[in-house]
Formats: sequence, C-alpha cells, structure tokens
Amino acid sequence: MSADLALSAAVLATLTIAVTDWLAVARDDHRTERWAKPAVMVGLLAVALALGAAGTTTGRLVLLALVLGMVGDVLLLEDTRPRFLGGLAAFLVGHLAWVGAFVATGLDRPALGWVGAAVLAAALVVGRRILPAALAEGGPALAVPVAVYMAVIGGMAVLGWATGHLLVGLGATLFVVSDTVLALAKFVREGRGSRPLVIVTYHLAQALLVAGLLA
Repeated sequence: MSADLALSAAVLATLTIAVTDWLAVARDDHRTERWAKPAVMVGLLAVALALGAAGTTTGRLVLLALVLGMVGDVLLLEDTRPRFLGGLAAFLVGHLAWVGAFVATGLDRPALGWVGAAVLAAALVVGRRILPAALAEGGPALAVPVAVYMAVIGGMAVLGWATGHLLVGLGATLFVVSDTVLALAKFVREGRGSRPLVIVTYHLAQALLVAGLLA
C-alpha cells in the first residue's frame, strides 16, 4: 500500500469512527461510546504515523500526546473521582507533550500568542465559576489539579498560536472550548446536555493539531 493510500485510508476510517462516536454521545449510547471514543484516537495515531510522525521530534511528541489523550479518554468513560483525576493527569501531561511539539516546530510568530491569550481570557470569563465550584465540591484536592490543568491548557493556547500555523492555533483554541464547556457541565452544572459539543470540539482539536504539525 502506498503512503498516500495508507494516509487516505487512515483519515477515512478515523472520520467514520469519529462520526459514530458523535452520534453515540448525542443518543447517550454508552455501549458504542466505550469503544468508539478511544478508537478515534487509535485512528489519529494511524494518521500521524502515515504522515511520518515517528521520524521527527515533533512527530514523536504528537504521538505521545495522542496516546495520553487515549488514556485520558478511557479513564473518563467512568464518572468517578479517582478516574476523573487520573484522566485529568493524563490530559495534563498530554498537553505538555503538545507544548513540546509546538516548541520543536518553532514559535516563529510570537506576536500571535496574543490571540491565544485572548482565547484564554475569554475562557476564564466564561468559566469564572469553575474553580470555586470545584473547591466547594472537593476542596483543594480537587481544585488545585483543576487550576494547574487550566494553567497548562492556557499556555498551550498561547504557544499554539505563537507557532504561526493557523491549524495549530485553531486546534489549541478548540481544546480550550471543549474543556471549558466540559468543566462548566461537571462543576457548575451548566449546559449538562452539551456532551456532543464537547466531543466534537475535542476530536476536531486533536485532528487540527495533527494536521497543523505534521501535514
């Protein structure tokens, strides 16, 4: 199979599984979601490998970020405090891997980091009740990890735009959107029917980052 054919097959399979997962989330079909959600990440790993990710520092960091995202997805399939904190940790380290990939690619347009800063500022305004709600629900043991996570994803948004690659900036922005909506639903109990929005923006964020860094 040629490289182009392998890439096309991986993209088509990933898109098909992603749409399947989106529909499952919209229908509260947890049985389908349990396999489809991590399978999307397997598909993105295949796409990244078809784009030659294994051969570069940036690519290897992308692969690490995707693997950690898949681990986080699996952990968050069950809504318990230990699994939530485990998933949070996996995604936090995954975001650090994305940041490493941005740095390896080159922060060639640092002035564009202000776009990421504006995204972060908007998210902090919209989600201003997240940390107080997390503190009220679980005390510092919950609020501190959430605060650290928010700081890391904020830095990811700034540095994503600083690469100067539009797809990378948009991918980092969608990550902020997805996580903000998720946190509002979990801690503030706002938008509890927003799971389809969370999963669609999450998958698009991952796909845009892969395309922006590797394609």
